[in-house]
Amino acid sequence: MTHRTVYLVDDEDSVRESAEMLLTVAGYQVEAFPSGIPFLERLDTAEPGCVLLDIHMPGLSGLEVQRIMQERGCDYPVIILTGQGDVGMAVQAMKSGAADFLEKPYRNETLLATVKDALESLDASLEEREKVREARAKVEALSRREVEVLRGLLAALPNKLIAYELGLSVRTVEVYRANIMEKLGARGLSMAVRIALLAGLEPLGETADSGVE
Repeated sequence: MTHRTVYLVDDEDSVRESAEMLLTVAGYQVEAFPSGIPFLERLDTAEPGCVLLDIHMPGLSGLEVQRIMQERGCDYPVIILTGQGDVGMAVQAMKSGAADFLEKPYRNETLLATVKDALESLDASLEEREKVREARAKVEALSRREVEVLRGLLAALPNKLIAYELGLSVRTVEVYRANIMEKLGARGLSMAVRIALLAGLEPLGETADSGVE
């Protein structure tokens, strides 16, 4: 899914209006705010997008808005808008996680290119997050023994060694392995390993937990 929403937070009417028009004509869905407080009030129900955030505003500064976003667990890419002489603050914002900064007055082409890059990075991040969620859900559907066998596969152990580590027969490991492939929807071992890694599984150690089948 390609996200096209831009949240524009700037107290300067002329800057906000011109940027909103430019981005709208370019095909983006723009929501503009004159300060940080109404933007933060909108944040809880906001669709994923990137944030154009002025660094100097009445009330909350851009840095404060960025900090509150992070405290709320919002990791939408932030592009800091800064005036001349504020580059140091913009660099501070980037050290705190901002994706980029633009110094006013900026070129229209630069603004559009920066927004495009930010939204592409957001799409990639959300896609990766969804893959992780799906992988964890698949692994959680496995039995405890199936997870242990999968960890053995992740450690690149052959069936005989997995059987030895877990105190199982080779035939039982083969059955578990077939069940794992089916439940994960994996066409082969490499796909099963990728799913296990995305789910955050650790390879089976030298000493396995004792237990019964």
